[in-house]
Amino acid sequence: MQKKILITGAAGFLGSHLCDRFIKEGFHVIGMDNLITGNIKNIEHLFPLKEFEYYHHDVSKFVHVPGELDYILHFASPASPIDYLKMPIQTLKVGSLGTHNLLGLAKAKKARILVASTSEVYGDPEVNPQPEEYWGNVNPVGPRGVYDEAKRFQEAMTMAYHNYHGLETRIVRIFNTYGPRMRVNDGRALPTFFRQAIEGENITVFGDGLQTRSFCYVDDLVEGIYRLLLSDYHLPVNIGNPDEITVKQCAEEVIALVGGEAKIIYKDLPKDDPKVRRPLTTKAKEILGWEAKVDRAKGLQLTFEYFKSVLSEAKKTSK
Repeated sequence: MQKKILITGAAGFLGSHLCDRFIKEGFHVIGMDNLITGNIKNIEHLFPLKEFEYYHHDVSKFVHVPGELDYILHFASPASPIDYLKMPIQTLKVGSLGTHNLLGLAKAKKARILVASTSEVYGDPEVNPQPEEYWGNVNPVGPRGVYDEAKRFQEAMTMAYHNYHGLETRIVRIFNTYGPRMRVNDGRALPTFFRQAIEGENITVFGDGLQTRSFCYVDDLVEGIYRLLLSDYHLPVNIGNPDEITVKQCAEEVIALVGGEAKIIYKDLPKDDPKVRRPLTTKAKEILGWEAKVDRAKGLQLTFEYFKSVLSEAKKTSK
């Protein structure tokens, strides 16, 4: 029998790549999104397939899916600072009410559910790299608290359903990920750097640029999520690339790749912006046999080609 999976946030950057992967693996995929940050273009190539169906729905409201369901991937949520600062209430609701609705659906359908958590649960960490056992350094009333605490609550609710109801649950903590289908105006470092460099603008770096990030190419992340869903491990697992670089280095690599005369200009660091971010991936290696494979030079080249094409198309349609 063909396995059936519900993927929320299906029209988003990560959700759309997950839809592709699970269809490729022979699943029947139900994509669900309310498109507040997702883009229907990310999944329109799937609409002709009999293995795919789409529900336009906000998971913060009651979720109904007819028939049997084997798996749920909960990826619905604003994920960029620009989005969750603009939509703080929706961000908190999708992490709390949305998670509650989907855990209830998983319980009713006897389905296994994997929830998308984030490295932001570690806040501005005082340890580097961050292991899953680290409880984090989060400011619950700061501007980023709406996202950080929504995800921390989501993890707590998921564990409560696992422990109290015996529900099969999985938790992935996603570190910085990049690749095709990111939004050009996403607000995160890499899309912003690419847009600015391609359009001949100077590159904006916040703070002194010495804060670090670890960038994982989307194909690697999807592979880790796929393996985690099908594993027997219910505690959180970091999935990310432990190759750590400074934000300034990242900007310089984009400038070198795009070419042109762009210079780096520095602006004030936003409140509670993490100074370091690097996953300890020992669990992913030991439990899932997973590690990041795509090196940054190749990943950046593929991402550059995508943004170049999107921005070129936008110019044509605006004429």
